[in-house]
Amino acid sequence: MSVRHSAASSPPPWEVLLQVAHHLDPKTLATASCVCKSWLACMSSDHLWQPLCSAHFPSLSHLSAAAAVPHCHLYALDHASAARRLWKPLKPRLSLHHLLFTIRIENIDVSHHVFAMLRPVSDLDIDSGGAFRFDITVEDENFEGFNAKGRLRVTWNVCEGKGSFAGGVEGWFSEELPSPECCSVGAASGLVADLRLGLGGSGYDGEKTVVEKVGVGVLSIVSWRYASVDDVLRYLQHFLLPSDV
Repeated sequence: MSVRHSAASSPPPWEVLLQVAHHLDPKTLATASCVCKSWLACMSSDHLWQPLCSAHFPSLSHLSAAAAVPHCHLYALDHASAARRLWKPLKPRLSLHHLLFTIRIENIDVSHHVFAMLRPVSDLDIDSGGAFRFDITVEDENFEGFNAKGRLRVTWNVCEGKGSFAGGVEGWFSEELPSPECCSVGAASGLVADLRLGLGGSGYDGEKTVVEKVGVGVLSIVSWRYASVDDVLRYLQHFLLPSDV
């Protein structure tokens, strides 16, 4: 009786495991490899995973030999990458109706405030492609003209820039935004704030310069295109909304 008990409790031969493993799907193979070290060695064999990589991810299966990466690890990386591409992020808790844009222009040389504007974002036209990009016309604001020969500081409430702008042209500057993570000093956010000023008046012979239009937006460094409204709102809510507990 003790002999039968010992035989029943002994693990199956390695050859049997390998034969069974050929009929298992990737998820079951990965689960079986966690049973013990001998099962891990059997279920992680390149003989099992190489056909699976070729069938599911043929474009990357050749990288195993070049990078000396086991096919089971390569399959796991490719599977995780494919899953991330299908993952849809949560809708932002922040909305455009929560935002106000403030824009200020100051003459640095004489410490003189020359222009200020505040607009609720809900009053602005939303980009038809869903990008976080807004054009603001200021012809009806009755702002006085200013002398643009000096150095100017232009501030949007998400960034700040300095420069000299000539009348009759478009002034432009951008600034990379900080990472939203609390412990990532010096880390990049992957986003750039963009501000453009459309200036009228030559600024010469006493003619004053006036701000005729303002354009603001947030660009993605990866694609160098304007980020979507939802992506920027998810970024801004890290700073503007309390963290979930």
